[in-house]
Amino acid sequence: MSKRATSLLLAALFSAPAFVAQAQKAPSETAAVQQTVTAFFDGMRRGDSTMVRRTLAPGAVFHGIGGKPGQPPTLETENINGFLKAVGTPHPAIWDERVQFERVLIDANLASVWAPYEFYLGSKFSHCGYDSFQLVKLTDGWKIAHIIDTRRKEKCK
Repeated sequence: MSKRATSLLLAALFSAPAFVAQAQKAPSETAAVQQTVTAFFDGMRRGDSTMVRRTLAPGAVFHGIGGKPGQPPTLETENINGFLKAVGTPHPAIWDERVQFERVLIDANLASVWAPYEFYLGSKFSHCGYDSFQLVKLTDGWKIAHIIDTRRKEKCK
C-alpha cells in the first residue's frame, strides 16, 4: 500500500467515529431547529405573541425584501415589538404562514433555515416567497436571531 493510501485510510478510520457521532446528532438538532420555527408560526396562527416571543433570541432582527414591481427592491426592517403587538391584537382572519423546510444547515450553535412559504389570511391566499432564518442555540434551546424574507404574489410554488 502506498504512503498516500495508508494516510487516507488512517484519516478515514480516525475520523469515522466523530462523523458517526455527528451524523447521529444531526437529525435531533434539525428537528429542534424546525420545532422552533414551527412554534413561531403556530404562535402567529393562534395570535399568541408570548408564544412567538419565546422563539426569539434577545436582539432578534426581522427584515423583508419589498418594493413595487418594476422598481429596485428595498430592504425593510420590521419593528419586533410592533410585530408582536400586531400578532397579539385580535384580527378578523388567522395569519397562516405555511412553510416547507427546504434546507436546514447546522454548525455547532448556529443554524440556517431556507424555507419557501405561502401566506394566507384565513383561507385567502395573500402572498408567497422564501423565509431565511438564522438561529442560535442558547442555554434554553434554539432561538431565532434573524429572519429575512421575500414577498410576492406571482410565481409562487
